[in-house]
Amino acid sequence: MKVKCLSVIIFSMLTFSSLAADNKNDLASFHKSMNGCKTCHALPNKVSDSETFENKQCKSCHGDYEKLANPKLEIDPHSSHLGDINCTSCHKGHEQPKLYCNECHSFKGLDMPFNKAKSKEPWDKGWDNEAINKAIAAGPKETTDVIVVGAGSAGFNAAIAAKKAGANVILLDKAPFSGGNSMLAAGGYNAVGTVQQKDHKVDDKIEWFVEDTMKGGRYANDPKLVQILAEQSADGIKWLESLGANMDDLKRSGGARVDRTHRPSGGLSVGPHIIDVLRKASDKEGVDTRLNSKVVKLVVDEDQNIVGVVIHGKHSGHYMVAAKSVVLATGGYGFNKEMVAFYRPTFKGMTSSNNITSTGDGIELAKAIGASMTDIDWIQAHPTVGKDSRILISETVRGVGAIMVNKDGNRFISELTTRDKASDAILKQPEQYAWLVFDNELYKKAKMVQGYDHLGMLEKANTISELAKITGMKESALENTASNYNRYFKQGKDEEFAREQMPLPLAKAPFYAVKVAPGIHHTMGGVAIDTKAEVLDIQSKPLIGLFAAGEVTGGVHGYNRLGGNAVADTVIFGKIAGANAAKHALNTK
Repeated sequence: MKVKCLSVIIFSMLTFSSLAADNKNDLASFHKSMNGCKTCHALPNKVSDSETFENKQCKSCHGDYEKLANPKLEIDPHSSHLGDINCTSCHKGHEQPKLYCNECHSFKGLDMPFNKAKSKEPWDKGWDNEAINKAIAAGPKETTDVIVVGAGSAGFNAAIAAKKAGANVILLDKAPFSGGNSMLAAGGYNAVGTVQQKDHKVDDKIEWFVEDTMKGGRYANDPKLVQILAEQSADGIKWLESLGANMDDLKRSGGARVDRTHRPSGGLSVGPHIIDVLRKASDKEGVDTRLNSKVVKLVVDEDQNIVGVVIHGKHSGHYMVAAKSVVLATGGYGFNKEMVAFYRPTFKGMTSSNNITSTGDGIELAKAIGASMTDIDWIQAHPTVGKDSRILISETVRGVGAIMVNKDGNRFISELTTRDKASDAILKQPEQYAWLVFDNELYKKAKMVQGYDHLGMLEKANTISELAKITGMKESALENTASNYNRYFKQGKDEEFAREQMPLPLAKAPFYAVKVAPGIHHTMGGVAIDTKAEVLDIQSKPLIGLFAAGEVTGGVHGYNRLGGNAVADTVIFGKIAGANAAKHALNTK
């Protein structure tokens, strides 16, 4: 088998150019000519929505991503933050392949085999109300205790918590691989009273966490939800560590008075690390995870109690699954341009750092059965999204020492202010963009920065003067800015903008700069929940059997979210939602 597979790989490489030029050829036709349909499919040919068997067949011949990784490539899709995702996320059997990386990036020259095959419309385009009604009329095809909708951090934590509580769980996601918006989280997880803070001799209090979060949210947050976020934050870190996560690094995010943002050691991005851990933990617990499975309807009885969902599967079509509890963990609507324009017209057309899956599905599902919304029109613009890309430049970069300057090279605000204030300050600059500037010491310290360099986002120079020339800043202004900042660092006091923490000076060549501008990053509002993560109706009463967690909800962050609070939100309220969903399902006859 291995010899045969090797020959297949070599043959495919040799014949790539001729096949790519032939519009009749696709991946399925190529494999069929070798060993028939059974090369890829189990017989009889019935493909699961997750395409599990097909992906196993790919890896049985070609190996996993670690084996396929090519260090000689400048950009290698098989070695990315997405992890070892399904091969069929990009490679299509009967249609044109699609490089999923380009949903966020703009990689050119990475042609894929069979890219001249015919393209097809997305399988989940639009809503088919007739098919939905038929599925409900036909009744459930299967029954479970808990259904979790959305396989990001909130969804995984809910599913694992529900499974550990003794419930049968089905975890659904419309995407071809799990992770959601959480996969893109780069900063960290805010927590108070942890072993890490103790080891770093950081004095922190639950009251401070609450005060900082309320102040950051302009006191529009639900105080009861914020109290839970603070009180259970340390337990959330322990929970992640018990599942295999490393959260040992500690830094400060904007709006926090002390270092309380926990992240993986070595400067790794928090999102991909946590999702990798949660994927493995979910598999270990035996959670039934189904991809390419879009929930299109929450089904309720005459008393508005949850009785199940209708799923639109990529291959299985529309069908109903009965469940006594459903957890919505579908994320926000930051990539839904129509919803953004409707709820916040001033943000119309603004770029977004979000995953393409962040389209507000859960909000629409909940509204359709009478759920109440809170703060739905509040959207956060992250101040540092790559000006010429959709790539988020993490708040960590400023937290560990970068300075922010305008087009001339002058600082104009404290780099550790809250995201809303930093975004407003950038938008008030003449060209509505800024530069983050840092030195080689920071470059070596933060691995994510090296990732930005790998993506070609950084400008690099041997001197501050040279960096100014490359970026179009004024040499004298940037040199003066660097000199002043280094003096402030040495004396321990920022005389211009009262920046509270200056971990590094701007002193060691080479020097770097990355152009940034505000972009839609987080939707603070959404489905209204109580302290049990129960979804509330318009009379503020629980919709029985419906729970929610993460960015699909409102109330936790108020009008502005502090960096580091979103990941904490997904873990803490994901756990609460999952545990209470299991409790309700197991106690309901």
